Amino acid sequence: MLPPRLIAVCLSWALCLGIVQAQEAGWPSYRDAYRTMVAFAKYGKPKHLLQYHYQVAPKDGSPAPDGLQLTLSGKTTQLDLPLDATGRTSLPLLKAAYDENALLLLNRDTDRYTFRPRLSIAARVDGVYDGADLRAACEQALQFLRDTDPANAGRHCAGVRFVFLPLSDAAVRIRDLLKETTLPSGTGAAFDGDADTGFRIVACRFAEWPDKVQITAQSTPVAIVAMIE
Repeated sequence: MLPPRLIAVCLSWALCLGIVQAQEAGWPSYRDAYRTMVAFAKYGKPKHLLQYHYQVAPKDGSPAPDGLQLTLSGKTTQLDLPLDATGRTSLPLLKAAYDENALLLLNRDTDRYTFRPRLSIAARVDGVYDGADLRAACEQALQFLRDTDPANAGRHCAGVRFVFLPLSDAAVRIRDLLKETTLPSGTGAAFDGDADTGFRIVACRFAEWPDKVQITAQSTPVAIVAMIE
């Protein structure tokens, strides 16, 4: 068994190595992510239809490997952060972890992954969406992006993208006063900037439908993304 002093030295070295690797890869600190999450939480304009996550994704566009694990690790904090099918996690706001500058550790080489915020639209449990609500959600997302990055000033809401697991039933139906239509599906990336990893995608473009429609997703999407162009 190693002496306690040697164990402490090893742990300190491992911690420092993790910090160096994260800095070299541009991996954000928990403090950086915390500040971003707090900024969204304190954002004063409407955002009740939105949700804000952080996403881990391979830089080379490959599917995330099985067993990928993100951990928040500090002196008094040790918390596994589950990743969903798109690589997103709900980052907790822990003041103690912020104060002690806890690390966001990945059980893979961090220089091969990105870690970035992702804005999406909250899914409904019953799978039924009012067209006006989806338009409002897209506008909320657009307004937030405009307020946080002036480069988005000239962009507009084109619609929403329903994202489903590969090989899943991606049936999305839209009903207006005259008829019900099943929207076409394809494959693609969950979020803009992601690689195409085979998610089933159903796009609902606002220009193709009247304001008063009802949209029904037969299964729960893993994400609903505002299409801002």
